[in-house]
Amino acid sequence: MNYFFIPIVVFGIIILLSSFFVVKQQTAVIIERFGKFQSIRHSGLQIKIPLVDKIAGRLSLKIQQLDVLIETKTLDDVFVKLKVSVQYRVLNQKVYDAFYKLDYPHDQITSYVFDVVRAEVPKMKLDDVFVKKDDIALAVKAELNDAMLDYGFDIIKTLVTDIDPDPQVKSAMNRINAADREKTAAQYEGDAARILIVEKAKAEAESKRLQGQGIADQRREIARGLEESVDVLNRVGINSQEASALIVVTQHYDTLQAVGSETNSNLILLPNSPQAGSNMLNDMVASFTASNQIGEAMKKTNAPKNKKE
Repeated sequence: MNYFFIPIVVFGIIILLSSFFVVKQQTAVIIERFGKFQSIRHSGLQIKIPLVDKIAGRLSLKIQQLDVLIETKTLDDVFVKLKVSVQYRVLNQKVYDAFYKLDYPHDQITSYVFDVVRAEVPKMKLDDVFVKKDDIALAVKAELNDAMLDYGFDIIKTLVTDIDPDPQVKSAMNRINAADREKTAAQYEGDAARILIVEKAKAEAESKRLQGQGIADQRREIARGLEESVDVLNRVGINSQEASALIVVTQHYDTLQAVGSETNSNLILLPNSPQAGSNMLNDMVASFTASNQIGEAMKKTNAPKNKKE
């Protein structure tokens, strides 16, 4: 007799244990009684009538994400693949609608995303798709909210996470970008070369100006030194012509000495005879005398004309 009651006791324990079930946090459990909706249970330890009530399903109340890949054509006839990520959740107060009104919510969301994207992208050129991807995401979110709210789904956010044109188009875009950057680099290099040329010309002009100023100062100092030398020689009884001849001869021999002291010098001074200094002085005096005579003659020639006038 004792062995007869053992299966009954075990069966009773199993039935009793099946009356209890646990619902996890952020989860809703739908209970049906003989196939009819009975209640919605939330997190914690719950009880149901064994053999009468059953768990029809569990819905997560967490935020979920669905990635949808879409291929469509742009306004400039470029095929492009877009990846749209939809973040959604089941509303706590609309668990019944989410469970019973939609059989496959993922398929429903995917269909709406396809419909909106293929309506918006063909209105844009490829460059505009990259620039206005947020507008596409907002259009998808607005359409999904209107459609899915009645089914108990709240669309949190939609994101266009990837835009992938045809490989040939991407290659062409890269070549265009590279050519544009090379053009910009060439312009910068041209500007740099122009600046270098201008600055070099300015430096050369400044160098020539300073060089000319130096030569002018040098000649002025030489003339001043010659004047002082002539004055000194005049004080000791040497007239100006003799003093000039002496200075010229002295400078001539100083030059020959300087040339001779350089072993690797290629400079040749012509003429180099002892009479060279005297001859140069005589030529200079003759030239100055002739110039003075011509000037006096011109003054005499112009004088009568001025009186007649």
